[in-house]
Amino acid sequence: MGFEKCHSAGADNDLHINQAIVFIEDAIQYRSINHRVDSKSLWLYRWYYSRTCQWILNLTITVILALAFIEEPSSLTVTSDVRYRLPSWNPPCGLTESMELLCFLVFMVDVSVKTYLIGWKEFWKNKWLMAYILTLIVSLADWIVSLSFFCKESVRIRRILRPFFLLQNSSMMKKTLKSINSTLPEMMSVFLLLAVHLALFTMFAMLLFVRTKDNQQDKEWVVYFRNLPDSLTSLLVLLTTANNPDVMMPAYSKNRAYSIFFILFTVLGNLFLMNLLTAIIYNQFRGYLLKSVQSSLFRRRLGIRAAFEVLSSLKETPASAQQSCVSGGALLQVLQKAEMDSHCKQAIMRSLKMCSCDQLSAAQFQKLFEELDKDAIKQHPPSPEYQSHFMQKMQFAFGHPYFGYLGNVIALANIISICVVLVMDADKQPSERDDFFLGAINCFFILYYLLEMLLKILAMGLKRYLSYPSNRFDGLLTVILLILEIATFAVYGFPHPGWRPEFMGLLSLWDMVRLVNMLIVFRFLRIIPNMKFMSLVVTTLLDLVKNLRAFAGILLVVFYAFAITGIMLFKGAVVSLGDTSAANSTHDNGTLQCGTYEQLEYWPNNFDDFAAALVTLWDVMVVNNWQVFLDAFSRYSSPWSKIYFVAWWLISSVIWVNLFVALLLENFIHKWDRRCQRESLSDIEYQRTVELMFRDVLEEPTEEELMEKLHQHPHLHLCR
Repeated sequence: MGFEKCHSAGADNDLHINQAIVFIEDAIQYRSINHRVDSKSLWLYRWYYSRTCQWILNLTITVILALAFIEEPSSLTVTSDVRYRLPSWNPPCGLTESMELLCFLVFMVDVSVKTYLIGWKEFWKNKWLMAYILTLIVSLADWIVSLSFFCKESVRIRRILRPFFLLQNSSMMKKTLKSINSTLPEMMSVFLLLAVHLALFTMFAMLLFVRTKDNQQDKEWVVYFRNLPDSLTSLLVLLTTANNPDVMMPAYSKNRAYSIFFILFTVLGNLFLMNLLTAIIYNQFRGYLLKSVQSSLFRRRLGIRAAFEVLSSLKETPASAQQSCVSGGALLQVLQKAEMDSHCKQAIMRSLKMCSCDQLSAAQFQKLFEELDKDAIKQHPPSPEYQSHFMQKMQFAFGHPYFGYLGNVIALANIISICVVLVMDADKQPSERDDFFLGAINCFFILYYLLEMLLKILAMGLKRYLSYPSNRFDGLLTVILLILEIATFAVYGFPHPGWRPEFMGLLSLWDMVRLVNMLIVFRFLRIIPNMKFMSLVVTTLLDLVKNLRAFAGILLVVFYAFAITGIMLFKGAVVSLGDTSAANSTHDNGTLQCGTYEQLEYWPNNFDDFAAALVTLWDVMVVNNWQVFLDAFSRYSSPWSKIYFVAWWLISSVIWVNLFVALLLENFIHKWDRRCQRESLSDIEYQRTVELMFRDVLEEPTEEELMEKLHQHPHLHLCR
């Protein structure tokens, strides 16, 4: 059970070393140190957090989430269009249920190990762990019900609960969700203001656009403001500008003064209140996320201090707090066994060797591990040193940035030539096209790209060339283009006037040329690193992709839950009209009202399977024409279906998108502020994490706070 007695001479040094290793690893990963610290528990703890175990757990979560694509209703069809979709293959009863059971067994082992490691006292404080067990119990009960009904039940509660397994496994997602939850009170004040704004203007609209004796004059009332639900829906959609100016046109065509009503509504609601909501979310969420990251910093400092305390017990005689110290040899032994990034480990070892003292105080010990808080840097290998004067000149010429600029100009010329040919051939039939010109110029440009790549490798050396992501991108596409060009010549011969050979092999000549042209256009992205501002924008986006996985994870959780709910509510609701043939379909749509689900042929957007539900939710989240979905599903199922879509719009398009904008702004502003500091270090790549984004404004915990928290450790008891 750890140190149930104060540290004394002759204590198990191996135990102390192992405890220090685990505490250091906890600090690196921002994990809590409130777990058992006896020998067996430490072994189990390191085994649980090993790459193999975590890989198995992540694979299990992926499998149980992916089951929604193959279980009934299966997404294994070519199209989701209800007019053309063939009956899908559905797995026999028991197949996906068996896979689910295996996943549940892994989760039961997971929760059992977690519960044992933290102990019962900490378990009752951990709401996430209790929710984990409750979710497993409900899921297993629902699984038993499914087998009892031979998989014929229409509602499966456990499918909605599946995203929880992803949520509970990510500490950053938990922190993000907690931050969102803390931001909700401030959001609700703006939502209330939006609701008041919507309600007042709805009342005004129903008073302005009333039914008249002349049916030709009350089109506004008939289409948009016939009753309270229609009026609310019309103005809610106008708040997102999805039906602007459609909703205004009938009244505006009758009297231009009616435009004032719609302009006022849009200005107050969309320009003021919605943007005010973005500002509030940015300000409040940034503050709460900062607090969350501050707690992560505290965990890191606490883990390092705990490692210091257990290593200081290796001395034969107890020491007071002021006299406690750790030998460099003990720390070196810990570093060699601890799992951490190699660059951090090497940096700490270098700092340790440079330290003149044999014994490290708590402050010195903590300072050594500040390397964990620094930016991860990647230095490029040096260029080769040539002895020949001619080779040195070659290296200077082809390693100069101007040579790269020349390559960009050539790539631009290639793009322009492709555009010219596409414009000239736009109205020609495939049989009338002559691929000689495009084939010849592509051959020339690809040979230049190959020569450019080889000369850069000559100037920079292969290792240095490959150390740049832009060069890897450029070189890979050049090799692919060369292979495609050789394959084209091997199958269809060299370009010549009237080059239109018959179809041979896997792809026609036109398909081969199109594929080459697409890769050439894609290769033009190589110019981004050479344009500083564009490079800054792109690196910001890449950092978001790499470091803000928690936000994508939360969006995935919401997408998954809403998609499953949508399947339960609207599966089979949308039914195709009349004949499914293309000709009749076109003819039928000509008689349908313009702008409706049927006339726009939105048939693939439905909730008949999981994949279709995800795409439908995405289309609604973008809010372009989302009023079409509101109208269609209220007709095909129930008017109450609007609540589902409005809830999805609020969560995805309003809350999550604004959160994403807030973090995008934070990341971009941070990089913009640091841009001047990095201009002299252009040969070094800096990689930042969410925690490092806020590192400059975080407060260091005091020694008193750390020691107080250590003395509250449920399994580690210190003498002082």
